[in-house]
Amino acid sequence: MDGVRAVLDAIEVFLDNLTAVDPQPLALAVLCHLAKLLAITRAWRNIVADAYPEQRVRWRPLFGAYVAGVGINAILPARGGDVVKLYLAKRAVPGSTYTTLTSTLLVQSIFDVVAASILLLWAIHLGVLPGLDVLPALPSFDFSWLFAHPQAAAVFLVALFVGLVFLAVWLEQHVTAFRARVAQGVRVLHDRPRYVRRVVLWQAADWALRIATVYFFLRAFDVHADLHNALLGQVANSLSTILPISPGGIGTEQALIVYVLSGEAASSALLSLSVGMRLTLTVVNVVLGFAALFLMLRTFRFRRLVASERAPARP
Repeated sequence: MDGVRAVLDAIEVFLDNLTAVDPQPLALAVLCHLAKLLAITRAWRNIVADAYPEQRVRWRPLFGAYVAGVGINAILPARGGDVVKLYLAKRAVPGSTYTTLTSTLLVQSIFDVVAASILLLWAIHLGVLPGLDVLPALPSFDFSWLFAHPQAAAVFLVALFVGLVFLAVWLEQHVTAFRARVAQGVRVLHDRPRYVRRVVLWQAADWALRIATVYFFLRAFDVHADLHNALLGQVANSLSTILPISPGGIGTEQALIVYVLSGEAASSALLSLSVGMRLTLTVVNVVLGFAALFLMLRTFRFRRLVASERAPARP
């Protein structure tokens, strides 16, 4: 409950300081965020196109699938939007399989993990992140629960690991085409120059736009804006998504931003920044995501649509 109370208090501070927000850099932050979605979906489209060279893989349906998943992840915990993303992508690419499409997302995550790790190591080197003695006290949903219930968290993680091992063994033994489908999804990695040209460059643009988004949010909320602080804000954002317990890592991101940027502005400004940035991006993601979902499916009743497609046709 401490995490919930902290978020509600921060929202109240944000609303009290709403008139102080500069609309011009706020608009630029939103534009950078939209451009980021364009860049990352271009990279994903190219990975999928290499996995299915015999198909005409169009960018627009995959863009719609991706932003629909992002929109649902913004309001639901445990990254439930990824299921929707894969479902829509499978509809958009005839003959595709969930195994291969999941593998394309794993290829996409390679650059993300490397970039996030470099930034994390940089932040650790600077000593700006909270230590293990401070982390449990942060008013966040995800990390506070983890430290408040260490035994339950350990049991859950061990059970998850064992379950994944058994799943991998079962798939290898019972699904004869499993390896082939995985190999199909990572095909772009076999040609390194092509991978760099068609994937890495787009993902580098994606990360540059992420940092630019944070920079303009800093300006909008009157927090000292420079590359250093924008990178710290991106580190906080990346860490908040490690444990997908709460939607968008809300609470965790707020606590981390206030901690790593302490001294750069008044506490009220940092609270406004942390909540305002997350609320703004959530609204943008939800509006864009559900618009894409409706345009692609002509309905918001996702579960009913899936059930109707699975039902056997009547003679």
